[in-house]
Parts: sequence; structure tokens; C-alpha cells
Amino acid sequence: MKASHSNRRHTLLALSLAALLAGLHAGAAAQQPELLQGVRQRLAQPAWLQGQFEQSKQVQGFKQPLRSQGEFVVARGRGVLWRTLRPFASELRLTSREIITSQGGQRVTQVDVQQEPALRLVNSMMLALLAGDVTALDAQFQVRGALRAEQGWILELTPRQEAWRQMLQSITMQGDRLVREVSLTEASGDITKIRFTQLRETAPDPVPKFD
Repeated sequence: MKASHSNRRHTLLALSLAALLAGLHAGAAAQQPELLQGVRQRLAQPAWLQGQFEQSKQVQGFKQPLRSQGEFVVARGRGVLWRTLRPFASELRLTSREIITSQGGQRVTQVDVQQEPALRLVNSMMLALLAGDVTALDAQFQVRGALRAEQGWILELTPRQEAWRQMLQSITMQGDRLVREVSLTEASGDITKIRFTQLRETAPDPVPKFD
């Protein structure tokens, strides 16, 4: 089943978020080695990460932002489950091979990432970051930011590749040993802000299947 352009855009943003949330383990790249080395030392890289999210999206031309809430699970090296609970229930399941969206327990779209160049790019970056590939961040983004007191940090990522720039202007993240907030500015000017709460470095019960 083919995904629509809007589904592909949503999936691309969710993938980039999942990659950064689960596996931002940046190394000493050429741009700002002290900054990236400092972030790497502060960030954890758990085998499992789960929690809740609150999302606010400001769409150009609308006064009120679109809000949603839900929960997520990241299984390092296996996949990501992004489940929206309010205002409408939906689910996004990501693996190295495919991306599946569901609503009401029914599968809506299934995409083979090998057939989608933009998604393949994001998926490969996600897997590289989850594997601790220290070159992935510098290869895909121009990086600026700062280290903060109490183990905090903030990074602003500007895409290098055209496939990313068609979707994103920038990603701003901040956190400590885990990513706590993310702001994504799309090429259209729409801004999505996501805050993560109740983060736990444990496997959920029941454990979701990614095979």
C-alpha cells in the first residue's frame, strides 16, 4: 500500500525525531569537537526507552496550534513505536525494513523504506545513530549549540542534504542524559514542539514486536 505525500512527510519527521530521541550519541566531529564530545559524554544510550510526549504544531495560517499527546517506545537496534492517544488514536511502527501506520487497530499504510529514497536516508541515519556511529551527525547536519550546567545541553541542527531540506529547516533539541524537548521547523514554516516526560530506561510490558 502506497503512502500519500502527507503521510511520507509525517513519517519523515517522526523518523528524524525517533533517531534523535533514541540514539543521539554524537562524537567528536570536525565542526565543534568539544561541543559534540561533551554531548556524547552526557547522553545515555539505553537498550530500551519509553515515555510520554506532548506535541504542539503551529501551522502557517492558523492561530491556534494543533495539540496531541501519546506514548512511545524505542528498542535500540530493533525499532520505534510512536503511539498517539489524543485527540485521535493512531500508531506508527518503524523498523529497518518498513514503516507501518495504523488507526483503530487497522493497518493504514505500509512502506518499504528501500522504495522511498528520502525515508531510506532517514532510516539509515537512525540506525547509524542507534549503533553509535559518530560520523552520522556531522555528515547529515551542520551543528551549533552549547553545554549547560547540571549536565544540560542544547543543539541546533541544520540539514546538509537536499532530501532533508525539502522537509526541514532545522531541529533544535535540549536535554541532559536524555533528550527532553525537540523543536522541528519545517520548510513550510510550520513549527512542531515536542516535550518528553516520564522517561524510563526499561522495556515495556508487554514488549512490542518489531520483527
